[in-house]
Amino acid sequence: MRLFRYLLRPTYAQKLSLLTTLPLIVAGTAIAVLVGYQSRSLAEREIQALELQLLEAKKAELRNYVTQARNGFAHIYGLAAPDDAEAKERVTQILSAMIYGKDGFFFVYDYDGTNLVSPRQTEFINRNWTGLTDSAGVPVVDEFIRLARIGAGWHSFTWEKPSTGEEAQMIAYVLGLQDWQWAIGTGVFIDDVLASVAASRAEVEARVQRTFFYIGGITLVSLVLVFASGMFLNLRERRLADAKLKELTQRVFDAQEEERGRVARELHDGISQLLVGVRYALDNTRRRLSRGDSDGAAAPLEKGADNLLTAITEVRRISRDLRPAVLDDLGLGPALKALTDDFAARTGIETEFSTVVFRNRLDQDAKIALYRIAQEALTNIERHAEASKVSIDLRGHTKGATMRITDNGRGLPPRDARSGPGIGLRNMQERIEQLDGALRILSSRGTQSGTVIEASLPLSHLLPPGEEGTPVQLP
Repeated sequence: MRLFRYLLRPTYAQKLSLLTTLPLIVAGTAIAVLVGYQSRSLAEREIQALELQLLEAKKAELRNYVTQARNGFAHIYGLAAPDDAEAKERVTQILSAMIYGKDGFFFVYDYDGTNLVSPRQTEFINRNWTGLTDSAGVPVVDEFIRLARIGAGWHSFTWEKPSTGEEAQMIAYVLGLQDWQWAIGTGVFIDDVLASVAASRAEVEARVQRTFFYIGGITLVSLVLVFASGMFLNLRERRLADAKLKELTQRVFDAQEEERGRVARELHDGISQLLVGVRYALDNTRRRLSRGDSDGAAAPLEKGADNLLTAITEVRRISRDLRPAVLDDLGLGPALKALTDDFAARTGIETEFSTVVFRNRLDQDAKIALYRIAQEALTNIERHAEASKVSIDLRGHTKGATMRITDNGRGLPPRDARSGPGIGLRNMQERIEQLDGALRILSSRGTQSGTVIEASLPLSHLLPPGEEGTPVQLP
C-alpha cells in the first residue's frame, strides 16, 4: 500500500523520469507511422504491379481469342465481297458458336450500331444500340465502333454477367473488319482480378496493423522497463543519499565535538592555568601588602601581570583560530600571511607566503574555504610531515583563483598502506567540492620527498569589479 501511494504521488526525480520517456513515446509513434506509411506505399506499388500484370495477361488472352476467331473465318472473309450476304451469314454462325467458359462469347456490331452476334444475350441481336452506356455512364457500343474504325483496341466497362445476372467489370478487345464495317470482339470479366487486388490490400492493411501493435507493444515494454529502472535507481540513490546524509551529519557532530574538546583543553590547560597563577600572585601580593612588605609585593604582582598578558594573548589566538577577524576586515591574503607568521613562530619551521598584487575579489565562501584548507594543511604538516620548509602561494587568474601549499616533509604513505582518507584531507575535499572547485594532492617519498596541495576555485567565485573590497598589497 505504501508503494502504491508512493507511485500515485511521484517525486521530482520520478516526474523527471516520466518526462524523459516522452521522447521514447514520440520516437515510437514516429517509427510506427513511418513504417506504416512505407509499408502501405511499397505494398500499393506491388499491388498495382500485380494488377497490371493480371490485366495484361487478360488482354493478351483476349487478343489471342480474337486472333483465333479471325483465323477461323479468314478463308471466308478474305474471298468475300463487301456485300456478300452469304459469307456474312456463315461468319456470324461461326462466331455465334464460339463460346467458352461460363460467360465467354464473341459479339459483332456493324458501324451503324446494330448487334449482329450475341450468343449469350440473344435479345441484343438485330437491335441498334447506338448510345448504350453502362451503369456508370461509360459508352459501350459507340466505343466499340470507334476502336474498330481505327483498327483495334481495348475497352473497360461494367456489364451484366450471363451466368449470374449481376454487373461486373469487364475488359473487351475489339477488332475492325473494314470491308464489312464490322466491329467484332470478345470480353472477359475481371472481378476475380479485382477480388485478388482487394484481398491483397486487406492483407497489407492487416499486416500494417500488426506492425503497429508490435511497435506499440515494444514501446510500451520499453517504457515500463525505463520507468521501472528509473524507479529502482531513484530508490537506490535515495537510500544512498540518506546514508551519506546521516554519515555527513555524524561527521559534523564529531567535528563539532572535536572542536569543542580542543577549545576546552586549551582553555583548561592554558587559560585556566594562567588565570590560576594570576590569582595566586594577587593573593601573595595582598598578603605581603597586609604585612607591610611593600618591596616583597612587587615581584608576585609583576609575575601576575605577565601571566595575565599571556592569558590575553592565548585568548586572542584561540579567537583567531575560531574565526580570524583579519579575514573579514582585510581579506584572504593578510589572513594567510598572519596564519603563516604564527605557524612559523610557533613551530620554528621556515615558512614563506607569496601572492600577486590583486584586489580582494573572492566571495566570502571562497575566502573561508581557502583559509580553512590552509589551516588544515599547516596542522597536518606540523603533526605528521616532519618538514623544515613550507611555502604557500595564492594568486588569481583568468580561470579563477588557486592556492598552492608545498612542504619538503616525508610525504604521504602509499595508498595501499593507508587505512582510509584522513578526516583532514576529507574535510579539504568536501570544502572545495561544495564550491565546484578542485583539489589536487601530490606526494612523494624518498630523497625528493614532499607534498603539494593545490586548491582551485572557478571564476564564478570572484566578485564583479564593482563589488571588490579594498586593494591588498603584500610585501
